[in-house]
Amino acid sequence: DKLASDLLKRHPELRAQKAMVSEAGASVYSASDTAREEFPDLDVTVRGAISIARRLQDPLAELVKIEPKSIGVGQYQHDVSQIKLGHSLDAVVEDCVNAVGVDVNMASAPLLRRVAGLSASIATNIVAFRNSNGAFKTRADLKAVPRFGEKSFEQAAGFLRIVDGDNPLDASAVHPESYSVVEKIGAAGKKSVNDLIGNASYLKSLDAKAFVDERFGLPTVTDILAELEKPGRDPRPEFKTADFKEGVEKVSDLEEGMTLEGVITNVTNFGAFVDIGVHQDGLVHISALSHNFVKDPHAVVKTGDVVKVKVMEVDVKRQRIGLSMRLDDDPATRQAESANRGRNDGARNNSRQQPQQRVSTPIKTGTLGDLLKGAMRK
Repeated sequence: DKLASDLLKRHPELRAQKAMVSEAGASVYSASDTAREEFPDLDVTVRGAISIARRLQDPLAELVKIEPKSIGVGQYQHDVSQIKLGHSLDAVVEDCVNAVGVDVNMASAPLLRRVAGLSASIATNIVAFRNSNGAFKTRADLKAVPRFGEKSFEQAAGFLRIVDGDNPLDASAVHPESYSVVEKIGAAGKKSVNDLIGNASYLKSLDAKAFVDERFGLPTVTDILAELEKPGRDPRPEFKTADFKEGVEKVSDLEEGMTLEGVITNVTNFGAFVDIGVHQDGLVHISALSHNFVKDPHAVVKTGDVVKVKVMEVDVKRQRIGLSMRLDDDPATRQAESANRGRNDGARNNSRQQPQQRVSTPIKTGTLGDLLKGAMRK
């Protein structure tokens, strides 16, 4: 961080922006078979640095090379079945890859392996075929790849993109088997495919029901019209990075009352952890997430959000940082409230531990006759 800051000060003409990238799992990648195949002549530290840099360029394409569990997916990840966790994480990664789509002329084998319908061997064959024969011009060219049969093509084609190819639809999420629907839509308005793509006003004026037939239902036609309006759009949100405060690089640099910008790194039932650029995440307790009552922190923040926080408490020795997203909170007041709560809790605990005093009642004694008379009077 300091190196980047000094570089920008010395060379303002670069007009570069400093960005912090998580290094989680970089060491795992650097020692993996994938890293050795990509950079056989480089040291593991250099491989790790390259991986971190490429995450900024395309996080999805780089992170798929790492076992999801190595990135850190929650504080309880080691307390659950590792087999079930692995299956669940793999499913999430595959869903993400398929939702975004893959540029088949740029993708690595590890990324292609995550596409529905593609096995590890087919993914490797696609990369090898591309390296030997050059870039693919159409989706149909993929059928020439060894072991890439009709069934696999049918499953994967809609997720594979060919940018600047012969057919503009190959760069979209429209499946090749649905190209006939696009041609029908174009014929209705006497427009070419190129005229249709991005023509939002015309596409919105169409009635999707007019293009429904026995093979393609209304949901499919509706999706095709939406895709033609914004073909190949990336569903991922705009990239944002926190602007960490200059000179604040370690926990000892923090002062109570500081207002900083940070990134949410994890959300739990009791609050959210925030990276504020000091190599130790701070905790925003659930009570400090909002001025309103918060039942579930996940409803307020999510991982990756850029937020402003105030430093409420710093424990350098224990490397603990207390933060608040309520920027008008006063650290001294909050600490006093916490201390009072602690004393009250202690008093309640002590009262529970005090033994109850028993009051003994003297037992009356007498003859058997006296006892019988007393019982009869009752």
